[in-house]
Amino acid sequence: MDLFLATFQAVATLMAIGCLGFWLISRHFIAEHAMGPLSALAIDVALPCLIFANIISSFKPANSGAWWLLPLAWAVFTAGAFALSFISSFLAAPETRREFRASLFYQNGIFLPLTIIAQIFGPDSTLLVGLFLFTLMYPAFFFTTAPVFFKAGMSFNRSRIVNPVLISTLFAMVIKLTGVDVLIPAFIISSLKQVGAISVPLLMIIVGGSIFLDFQQPGRIRVLEALKFVLVKNVIFPLAALGVLILLRPPYPMALIIMLQAAVPPVTALPVFAERYQGDRGMVNQFMVASFLAALITVPAVIMLFGRFFSPG
Repeated sequence: MDLFLATFQAVATLMAIGCLGFWLISRHFIAEHAMGPLSALAIDVALPCLIFANIISSFKPANSGAWWLLPLAWAVFTAGAFALSFISSFLAAPETRREFRASLFYQNGIFLPLTIIAQIFGPDSTLLVGLFLFTLMYPAFFFTTAPVFFKAGMSFNRSRIVNPVLISTLFAMVIKLTGVDVLIPAFIISSLKQVGAISVPLLMIIVGGSIFLDFQQPGRIRVLEALKFVLVKNVIFPLAALGVLILLRPPYPMALIIMLQAAVPPVTALPVFAERYQGDRGMVNQFMVASFLAALITVPAVIMLFGRFFSPG
């Protein structure tokens, strides 16, 4: 039961921040026209700072052994998730299929698993380093590929491929692998961490605010589509992942991280990308809200089920 409650608390924490965003914009503490600049601040400034600081402070190549196996496992997981997302998306109505597919494919791969692991195993757990290594290229991958899901026929260009997240990831990796990080003053890393720390709360506030704006438009709530999404994202995805894990029996840290990746709701930046690239932000928000609400029960339940087949010892 402790495992269930710790996981529940981690999911509820992010939902509470989203509710704050809903309230702030409903009371006009945040103007509607401010949502765009706040989104840019969260995605193009705060998040790259967070990624850079985490890599510099947490990634220790000499102590990580075959650290490259975790990013490789992420690539395999991503390929499987894409296949399952593509097949499952045909359950959705044609007009919501691209949002359904993108919301299935791009999971909340860093922030929610990080919160869950810290709640269960403590803030200094080595599992956090494993999570960081597993998701090393995920932010750059998401920011580079997500536009294609929303705008058919979109071709890549420099502004989308060479984005702040990709630059911060590659730059930090080069610095760590060459050992130059010892020359960076501690106050620089501390400053970047503090700026990066606003990225998750700010994104959740933006999501909560955009949900309020979207729900002001009558006739846009698609209950059946949201329920179908929850069935696939919150139930079928984690059960499929658990079945594969039981067959392959990877080490516990890798198995737990993969289980979390399969079980968590969509990434919180997805509605912002839907709006940027002419997708249906309202539909993405509905999928996200439904998945987060269900995740209060499904994620703790899945982690408890996982614990019956895998143990830290």
